[in-house]
Amino acid sequence: MDAVASVSLDETPFDPTEFSRLWFLSALTYGVGDVVTTLALVGYSASVNEGNVLLRTAIESFGLWGLVGVKLLAFLFCLAISLYGARDGDPALYYGPPAMLALVGAFTTAYNLRLLIG
Repeated sequence: MDAVASVSLDETPFDPTEFSRLWFLSALTYGVGDVVTTLALVGYSASVNEGNVLLRTAIESFGLWGLVGVKLLAFLFCLAISLYGARDGDPALYYGPPAMLALVGAFTTAYNLRLLIG
């Protein structure tokens, strides 16, 4: 029960519903959009290779699960920073990580779609 209490936003100046919406948007753009379009590029396009060295190495070593694992680690790291910011009352640390992931996810999803379409 202590682990659940440590992630509660009850004693912070931030709204739990807002937090859920921010992270849902991040999960949608970064977690779904970017991952799905990257998987499509890596799995179905012979002319496009992964440009990120870390992701390329993860894919070469662990297959597509390597890509998903690295993306999940980045997402969880940003979530931990946001929760820390909420507990500390720091709006930059609270809003920054989900906003950054949403922007990166939206950009890379659009870029990957452009590469897929040609």
